[in-house]
Amino acid sequence: MLAELLRRQPASKERTAFAWSVAVGPAIARATSVELAGHVLTVRARDQRWAQEIHRNRGTVLARLQQLLGNETVRDVSVLREV
Repeated sequence: MLAELLRRQPASKERTAFAWSVAVGPAIARATSVELAGHVLTVRARDQRWAQEIHRNRGTVLARLQQLLGNETVRDVSVLREV
């Protein structure tokens, strides 16, 4: 039901951030920021430890995001460490 509601909403930074927090949970959401450009979600992690955790679970996270936002919205997840 949540996925259906999210897909009906217009694309926005807030919708992307909300879907991200649902997909990864509050701890990772607090340690990251996200931006959707085209079909690639760029994740900026607060430190290397968080970046590695997200990178290791990239496939699972991508599948969750696709379920929440639709398969055509996010096709890849890029993980960067904030400097």
